[in-house]
Amino acid sequence: MSTLLIADGFNEAIMGIVQRCGQEDVILYDADKVIEGLMNGDEMTYEEAAEFFEFNILGSWMGDNTPAFFSKASFEELKEIIGDDLEDLL
Repeated sequence: MSTLLIADGFNEAIMGIVQRCGQEDVILYDADKVIEGLMNGDEMTYEEAAEFFEFNILGSWMGDNTPAFFSKASFEELKEIIGDDLEDLL
């Protein structure tokens, strides 16, 4: 197993490990819990915390071991993002 990188200060947001074929394992975080942690710990509004998360955490590349972040999405929400081609993938 490779060295897993962590997002400092967000241990409570860890969901587990993501395993990917031919790639290094990475830690998986719950994006909503990370944003919640920013709001509680740093007294940010939701908008400030979401912007900080997107730019400074999600937008940070630390190599192949960069953590992954989970955001829940329904099939309908995915269709809005990907389009009708999503059904072709199933």
